[in-house]
Amino acid sequence: MPMTADAEPSIPVGPSVPIEPTAATAQAAPAKGARSAPDRLLSVLGAFDLEHPALCLTDISRRAGLSLTTAHRLVTALSEWGALERDESGLYHVGLRLWELAALAPRGPALRQIALPYLEDLYEATHENVQLAVQDGPEVVYIEWLSGRSAVGVHIRVGARWPLHATGVGLALLAHSDPEFQDEYLAGRLTSFTPYTITDPARLRRMLADVRRTGVAVSSRQVTDDALSVAAPIRGPGGTIAAAVSVVVPQADAQVPVLVPAVRLAARGISRALGWQPETGT
Repeated sequence: MPMTADAEPSIPVGPSVPIEPTAATAQAAPAKGARSAPDRLLSVLGAFDLEHPALCLTDISRRAGLSLTTAHRLVTALSEWGALERDESGLYHVGLRLWELAALAPRGPALRQIALPYLEDLYEATHENVQLAVQDGPEVVYIEWLSGRSAVGVHIRVGARWPLHATGVGLALLAHSDPEFQDEYLAGRLTSFTPYTITDPARLRRMLADVRRTGVAVSSRQVTDDALSVAAPIRGPGGTIAAAVSVVVPQADAQVPVLVPAVRLAARGISRALGWQPETGT
């Protein structure tokens, strides 16, 4: 098959092929035996991210900290299994087999499928950005996003990660996390994205207390200076917090009192669908 000028040369498969790493990759590679086989395999997959969705073999080797020989062997195995795919230009991409596995995650597509009807109702009521997110350590991960052409622009995509303190969904999740985790999070570095991002721990504590009291989080101009988010936590069986839902609107004409009941209703509907049973009278 003809190759473009930027295509990665095809390397024959086989353990007897004498492939020597370049000086750059040899320097980046750790000492032999210092890393386990699973660690090396995961480092290949970890080489891909939002800024690097397509990589040549040399780039995978460099970003994974592996010799070219080892990277080639692992990339070949992952490609044969379907975790990676190679296009006509010789670049590798994440394969559909990983998407199939991700679809089995209870906090991923499975949750999205249950929540989607309620997210669509919230979108129809507002015609603004509607988001569904879960917590992963100190970050929020977006697993669904509905938007219209006239909705305010947001820096969000499915799979995107943001610090908990800077977004509405993140605040809703952080407010209901363990006190020990909150203490650790607030003692760490709180990144600022706009002049309005709240990075003062004492002020954040007061905001989290308000979220627990009111049941909603309002984040104004913390990620972009033109957007406001209203979010509410989603509960699973037993009342544990499973996710959060939000609507993001232009800050200039945000009608928070109107948005709060709509977001609460969506969160309550998704919670019930997940098996949450509210206490009598709530």
